[in-house]
Amino acid sequence: MSARYLFDAIKVKEPAVRGLAIGVAAHGIGTARAFQVGEEAGAFAALAMGMNGILTALLIPSLIPLLG
Repeated sequence: MSARYLFDAIKVKEPAVRGLAIGVAAHGIGTARAFQVGEEAGAFAALAMGMNGILTALLIPSLIPLLG
């Protein structure tokens, strides 16, 4: 919810960067909020959320033996 203000404070203006950061960090609610900011930010947020899910599903099973 505060991503817009944080990005403004650190002067990040690029919608693609905003969308990717929101999608990876905030998942569904952040992605929906990114669509309210703009279509490009929302598209990148959805892409990042999907990529994060795929990578997590592929990497976690191989990392479990290392953790336990």
